[in-house]
Amino acid sequence: MALFENLVLVFVAGLITALATGIGALPFFFFEGISDRRNVILWGLASGIMLSASTFGLVEEGLAEGTPLEIAIGLLAGVGLVVVAHDVLMDAEIDPQQYEEADFKKLVLILGILTVHSFPEGVAIGVSFADLGLEGGAEFLGFTIPLLAVFMTVAISIHNIPEGTAISIPLTSMGVAKWKLVWWAVFSSLPQPIGAVIAFGFVRYAREFLPYGFGFAAGAMIYLVLTEFVPEALDIGDGLPRGGKPELAGGILVGVLVMVPLAFV
Repeated sequence: MALFENLVLVFVAGLITALATGIGALPFFFFEGISDRRNVILWGLASGIMLSASTFGLVEEGLAEGTPLEIAIGLLAGVGLVVVAHDVLMDAEIDPQQYEEADFKKLVLILGILTVHSFPEGVAIGVSFADLGLEGGAEFLGFTIPLLAVFMTVAISIHNIPEGTAISIPLTSMGVAKWKLVWWAVFSSLPQPIGAVIAFGFVRYAREFLPYGFGFAAGAMIYLVLTEFVPEALDIGDGLPRGGKPELAGGILVGVLVMVPLAFV
């Protein structure tokens, strides 16, 4: 029974992060769109948060559990997953002629890539709960929750908001109803609670793989930031002064400053 309760808790944590993605669609209920400048800042903020969570949370915890070699192997495996997932989606055969909107293929790729990429984030949540019920955590509803799990859940929830915005922008241009924007945003992150449960069950009962798990989650997220988030921000900011680089750098800095204090709690 304790195992079932733990799995439910981890699933709920992953679900919370998925629901946070829907928050990114809410501005479209009040505004027609978001300026490029603010969008670049949001992507920078997400990048800073994920880099902080990966470095000060997952990698640091992984080094406490295993060797640098084990972390490095996990990092490479995480990068490999993102690369393969991206290649599979880009090679997908989609016939946009079957739809009225010419941007349908781009929309599917955006939704698909973000959906597949959300799975490693779920893995990060599940791995961070590996010490659930052990001493040294925070008491909540009868559970002793590791502080790393609190850190990762908060970090990924905040990071998911601009992802929800990114999904909503092309949907809005295609005339999708506002309430559906929230649904599609949340849908893109539904793999997170699933990935969280799978990862938790694995590292909880095969703890020798825990360092690899920390490295895997960190590698996937760092690679995602460097190859998807930052280029996306620079693409959006192309028409801004200095290519939007100051806005991106400022967003990254704020993201790091927001999460670093939590890492040392």
